[in-house]
Amino acid sequence: MQGANGLIFDLKLIGFPMAPPLININDIHLTFGGNDLFSDVSFAIGERDRLCLVGRNGGGKSTLLKIIAGEIEADGGERFVQPGCKVAYLNQEPKFDGYDTVEEFVLSALDAHEEEYSYRSDMLLASVSIDPMADPKQLSGGEGRRAAIARALIADPQVLLLDEPTNHLDLPTIEWLEGEIKNFRGAVVVISHDRAFLNAVSNGVLWLDRGVMHQGKLNFAKFEEWSEEIYRKESEERAKLDKLIAKETVWSVQGISARRKRNQGRLRRLYDMREQRSAQVDRIGNVSLAADTGGTSGKVVIEATDIAKSFGDREILTGFSTRILRGDKVGIIGPNGAGKTTLLKMLTGQLEPDSGTVKIGTNLNASYFDQKRVALDDSMTLWDTLCDVGGDQVMVRGNPRHVVSYLRDFLFDEKQARSPVGALSGGERNRLLLAKQLAKPTNLLIMDEPTNDLDMDTLDLLQEMLDDYEGTLLLVSHDRDFLDRVVTSSIVMEGDGLAVEYAGGYSDYINQRKLSNAGQAPTEDRPAAKTGKKAFTSATAPAKPKAAAKLSYKDQREYDNLPDKMAKIEAEMAEIEAALSDGSLFTKDPEAFQKKADRLDAARAELEECEGRWLELEMMREELG
Repeated sequence: MQGANGLIFDLKLIGFPMAPPLININDIHLTFGGNDLFSDVSFAIGERDRLCLVGRNGGGKSTLLKIIAGEIEADGGERFVQPGCKVAYLNQEPKFDGYDTVEEFVLSALDAHEEEYSYRSDMLLASVSIDPMADPKQLSGGEGRRAAIARALIADPQVLLLDEPTNHLDLPTIEWLEGEIKNFRGAVVVISHDRAFLNAVSNGVLWLDRGVMHQGKLNFAKFEEWSEEIYRKESEERAKLDKLIAKETVWSVQGISARRKRNQGRLRRLYDMREQRSAQVDRIGNVSLAADTGGTSGKVVIEATDIAKSFGDREILTGFSTRILRGDKVGIIGPNGAGKTTLLKMLTGQLEPDSGTVKIGTNLNASYFDQKRVALDDSMTLWDTLCDVGGDQVMVRGNPRHVVSYLRDFLFDEKQARSPVGALSGGERNRLLLAKQLAKPTNLLIMDEPTNDLDMDTLDLLQEMLDDYEGTLLLVSHDRDFLDRVVTSSIVMEGDGLAVEYAGGYSDYINQRKLSNAGQAPTEDRPAAKTGKKAFTSATAPAKPKAAAKLSYKDQREYDNLPDKMAKIEAEMAEIEAALSDGSLFTKDPEAFQKKADRLDAARAELEECEGRWLELEMMREELG
């Protein structure tokens, strides 16, 4: 901008925005089931924003996205959209009822005055490899998702709202979507569990945590560091407030006895502080995940030799061999339709190969986690889903647990125990299926897209559980980050019947393929054979503490005492869990049950803190030699 005296001013530098936000959300709140889902939520969406909306499952992310889209109304607050701003919304579960063809479904997104965009339908559907004349109700999960993405893009919107867009998508389509978002001229708000996807597309974070919105202008790769800093400050503020309350409480007693007269101002201050502290919501606990191997399998779990499979003229697999040993964690990667499920069925004996042989090992207890969640009945309650033979007990790793106590391990409360499965969000349904499957003894886990809809914290815990799991894992996934963290080798379906096994996760496969294409041999850092160890990414590798001459007296004493302390906590937890497994306790004394359950959560957190500290000190000792 040029002023009257000829000087040029940068409007940004002097506080003038270059463009108003496309959407402004101001002080909205929503109550669900008598509880505040979120309150006083405010943020703006600018024209080049790439915002990822993250938070715990069931915390209101999808509901908030629907409010932004204008699909539902908040109980209060204001939603303002710039006049003429086109908003497109991708539902987490697209509905195809009422449409005879995919083309009809895609074109339904256009308003009467937007017919000029109809030519884009064929182009978009071709880019995602969908037949415009196909029956949308017959599409697979991945095909349906691709058709829904085409529908969201057809009108060239200014704001694109995407709820779990990568669910059921294969890696080539995810990478295509990344490119579309990067080249998109408008704003994007996306809910996703896919870390690699969010790292690739985001320039801002909307974090919905315990009903409160935190907004940061940062790439998702920095989210963990940023969120932990917020938690640290909250903890410090709570500690300060607790000290003030304790101080004022002492005064309220001593002051009265000394002067026989209350200072009403200080008392009001005390009551206000107590109210403020009670209103604070502590950090939500983590899901408790563990799996029982149910006995040791034979050393060789699966051995396939020169197996092949065709359907008509289409070759799915030709001359593939592999040997999967006890404890291996094998990822199966490839585009949708490449034959991943077919290979999985052949390896597990559910489908005979056309030629070649598959030998299944001895003493196998297999558990199958399917991506369509067919093991869940929407009409059943969570209680009945876990107690499928009746009663109030569920056998967990050989021990009886009260169903409400076990559900708490997966962040469900007693109110939800009697709720129907159909009322759960996608992430909550996945947690319930995990609860059902992990209760069974198994030494062979077969998991087909287990990460769909899970929040980041649960994904981290699932990764840790699989890392500690002593059985064998077959994992079909399109989540690149999760593959990198979990698997020891990857079978890649490369098309035309070709399947190749690589050491490590997705990133290792990409690096080895690049080296192979360049005619280079793998280096020691990129082994060509299975290592039997999980590849750590830089995001998960623990930071090394600084070297010192030796442990201080205080650190050494703490190190020596921690094992006893952890043993006492574990003993207390075992005692509480035994009490909670008593089915009569919840019925006779719900308050006592709740107190024990709360103490169990606190003990878990205390044990986790002790384990982390012990590990830190152990690393220091190892570094010092």
